[in-house]
Amino acid sequence: MKRSWLAVGVGMALVMASGAAAAAPTAAASTSQAVTTAQAGRSGDGPPGFWWGTDSWPVSVPGGAPYRMPYLGGAYGGYIGMTGNWAYWLGVSGPEHFIAFSAKNAAQAHTNYVKYGKGIGVGAYWFMGGPGVDPHYNGTAAEAYAWGAAQAARALSNIKNGPFDYKVVWADIELPGIKPAPDNGWNNVYTSPGSGIVKQSHIPATIDRADFNGFANYITSHSPYKVGVYSSPGAWTSIFGTGTASLIPNTYEWTYQPETSNLGNAPYGWRLNNGSGAYAQFFGGQTYNSKYALMWQWSGGGGVRNGVGDFDQIDSIRLP
Repeated sequence: MKRSWLAVGVGMALVMASGAAAAAPTAAASTSQAVTTAQAGRSGDGPPGFWWGTDSWPVSVPGGAPYRMPYLGGAYGGYIGMTGNWAYWLGVSGPEHFIAFSAKNAAQAHTNYVKYGKGIGVGAYWFMGGPGVDPHYNGTAAEAYAWGAAQAARALSNIKNGPFDYKVVWADIELPGIKPAPDNGWNNVYTSPGSGIVKQSHIPATIDRADFNGFANYITSHSPYKVGVYSSPGAWTSIFGTGTASLIPNTYEWTYQPETSNLGNAPYGWRLNNGSGAYAQFFGGQTYNSKYALMWQWSGGGGVRNGVGDFDQIDSIRLP
């Protein structure tokens, strides 16, 4: 996900891959005060059908089952972890070689879902590579499609032993800004996936879309899962433009815009600050009113650190 990976440290990657949990950072005093204020007026997320949850790197969930949302109160409503990463899969060295998954948070979310009927359980996302990091890139839509399908096959292989309760496989499509491919190969073609050397500085939106289509079609034709996309309006437009290739009217979405570092500004529905602040911004022709708008990473990702972790808003009413 689009987050402060450089601050987290690449050395955590193998720890996460082994399933061990790392200690969550301590919230700053100003954040703790804001959370205390928020909890005084709310006992959980709302309106009914919405759940707070977390994703990727571990957070410290307090107490025993049924588990409660850290720092905010209310039920721990779900966890979405990275099931795979194009760079990790290809053995590319450097900052992009990591798996952001917490077995402990996954187990807590699963327990809340299956034993107590709270939240959406455990879900998964794949950190997706664009055509420019395809080892077999040749500039054709057919090859880009095959590259997307190959990533989908690997993602399904990674999650087949579950449990994964949330029946959406998320394609994480973003411009992470970390080496060796800061754009994940969506805007530039590299001499090899791990070289960091650009040999072509433009990829047509239609070729990028073929990559995504290959991923999406493989998921839907080889599994019971639906397809979702994690991105933001700015990143999506930078990759797919504003034309036909950018439109995904029937695809589930998870956005990370806007975000706040203050957990006291937690959302109510699709608005920050208890429903009086900014609305969630989706992409690909959709808005928060779209029936395919499912999730919002409202704090912790996108470089907007809160001292705790990635916090999400999840609409379970729109679940497939």
